[in-house]
Amino acid sequence: VCSFRSKKRRKEIDPVELDFLLRFPSVPNVVSPVDFLAHNSWGAIKSLSQMDEFRNLDRDIEGSAKRWKKFVESEIPEKEKFPQEWKNKTSLQKLCMMRALRPDRMTYAVSLFVEEKLGTKYVVTRAVPFEKSYEETSPETPVFFILSPGVDPLKDVEIMGNKLGITINNGKLHNVSLGQGQEIVAEKAMDIACKNGGWVILQNIHLVKKWLGKLEKKLENTVIDSDPLYRVYMSAEPASTAESHIIPQGILEASIKITNEPPTGIKANVHKALDQFSQDTLEMCARENEFKSLWFSLCYFHAVVCERRKFGPQGWNRLYPFNIGDLTISVNVLYNYLENNPKVPWTDLRYLFGEIMYGGHITDDWDRRLCKTYLEEYMKPEMLEGELLLAPGFNIPGSMDYQSYHVYLDEELPPETPYLYGLHPNAEIGFLTMTSENLFRTVLEMQPRDTAGGGAAGMTKEEKVKGLLDEILERLPEEFNMMEMAGRTEDRSPYTVVAFQECERMNMLTSEIRRSLKELDLGLKGELTISNEMESTMNSVFLDRVPGNWSARAYPSVLPLGAWFADLLLRIKELEGWTTDFALPNVVWLAGFFNPQSFLTAIEQSTARKNEWPLDRMVLSVDVTKKWKEDFNSPPREGSYVHGLFMEGARWDSQSGMIADSRLKELTPACPVMFVKACTVDRQETKNMYECPVYKTKERGPTFVWTFNLKTKEKPEKWAIAGVALLLSA
Repeated sequence: VCSFRSKKRRKEIDPVELDFLLRFPSVPNVVSPVDFLAHNSWGAIKSLSQMDEFRNLDRDIEGSAKRWKKFVESEIPEKEKFPQEWKNKTSLQKLCMMRALRPDRMTYAVSLFVEEKLGTKYVVTRAVPFEKSYEETSPETPVFFILSPGVDPLKDVEIMGNKLGITINNGKLHNVSLGQGQEIVAEKAMDIACKNGGWVILQNIHLVKKWLGKLEKKLENTVIDSDPLYRVYMSAEPASTAESHIIPQGILEASIKITNEPPTGIKANVHKALDQFSQDTLEMCARENEFKSLWFSLCYFHAVVCERRKFGPQGWNRLYPFNIGDLTISVNVLYNYLENNPKVPWTDLRYLFGEIMYGGHITDDWDRRLCKTYLEEYMKPEMLEGELLLAPGFNIPGSMDYQSYHVYLDEELPPETPYLYGLHPNAEIGFLTMTSENLFRTVLEMQPRDTAGGGAAGMTKEEKVKGLLDEILERLPEEFNMMEMAGRTEDRSPYTVVAFQECERMNMLTSEIRRSLKELDLGLKGELTISNEMESTMNSVFLDRVPGNWSARAYPSVLPLGAWFADLLLRIKELEGWTTDFALPNVVWLAGFFNPQSFLTAIEQSTARKNEWPLDRMVLSVDVTKKWKEDFNSPPREGSYVHGLFMEGARWDSQSGMIADSRLKELTPACPVMFVKACTVDRQETKNMYECPVYKTKERGPTFVWTFNLKTKEKPEKWAIAGVALLLSA
């Protein structure tokens, strides 16, 4: 941010180019003519080619495809030279092209940009010892720890306290873990420490939202005439979204903010897990060989479930606070069960670890399946013979002393790769792309709001918003006439009911869009006072985000506003086509529904009525065809053809008619048309099937739609660990 701002002030950066880099506009609904660029990337290239400095970039990529393919597919493209005259472009212009060509490498490319412009010290990160941070503290300056998963920064406070003679035993250190009813205890501790000199640790202050205002005043009041030794240390988890920030600004401004990142990578996490034990741990169980094998497997399992979080929703649908306590308690349970059973109780142990110790954190059924599958793969009788691969190329070690396990790990564990987690390398590309998108979104939000960031030179924020507002209002179709539609058909079949429900919801959304934009237009003209809601809408439109009052009435989506509105128009067009005569479309765009579940349920209802089968016995059967939407001229007699599904974590192989491993850099390949029909549960095919979850967006979790059973030659467990799912938007 500092680099962009300083260069912008000195006019070394073109604001139009910076605006492209941060907003990343993409021409929607274009098809990439080259096999090494995705459609979205090509849309960005087309958008970039409209700027003078990038004129004919799209033609050059098409005309010199071999050169560009070599560049795009290189391992470290940010260090390679761009083809032809494009290598002479400025650093910022190269960043713009890189974001379109290889979004997954942008964090590295930006690091090189910052290093070039500001120096190496701005890109090399080193942990600051707590002793150094302590020198800057005072009674007036508390310390605020931002918690990271698996890291306890307050241990450093206790170690420092011991050195200075400030401990719990001598009454100088007060450690309060906040929760229900602990606020009074915290206040008393602050009063005592302020008066007599001492330290107060307030853990997890994010759990006492209503008390935070009082805490802010307490911090201000206790520094008056306080003992020079008085210190306050607070900790809280970071807010998941900007809207959920609850820590008062006063506390944050007055504090020194510290965060300790957890160890990264499988090797560091397994070492950390092993560090919790000693040679004595390995010798405490009479059944030494079984205990050592299961102990090491547990440590590896712990490292995998903790580090898998970095892959976002493909790793875990939701974030869970797995911690070292889960591992140490699990090892104690392992010891007790081995001591008290003549045989290894495999099923019992897997249940205790997967459903209680680690499973106790898990709230999502698909995440529970993942946890259970990991344990089934990592804990089975073969491991006692040393014949179990924990990861490709990494065999479970035999019986050895404690230190040798650390050595074995260093020597035998392959280099860090998603394969160590059972994931495809594409998972890392997706994770890096998501990281770079978050980075640019944050930088965009931090840009000054007095100008439009350069979208058009000299254009103010209000002018930019007004232009976008007018464009949306001009292109937004009229609402569906529900009375006229009802008079057009007397049919009230399940499909027709779904069509009416979808039109009603679409009317609610378009009505809100029109109302809020017209209101904002009057506000910009000075005919209405700008309200908080209008200001929020204006900020969202300016930052290319879907306003909150729209998304509350819409369907889940991760698209920026421009792409979201283009998608909205396609959905309206699809509904208009369906409601012309209410005949079921030849192929239904499943992603075009507010509520896809209602359409899939309608398939079950229609089949049940037609065959007089009980509805509660109905399930869906899915056959993936070898055809695409354009190849169908009529709907099926029963069920429906659906399109618009993408697979993440694997791909559909039309030749074999089964799930297959992904191709590198194809993150979410489109699936052919699927034939969805209903049958009774006793006729459902379950052999050689993978129960594949269907989600509305890449965010997964709460956007779950249905389960489609898909054919597989491989074991279904492979796809469960790989996080394979169907998405309704790529």
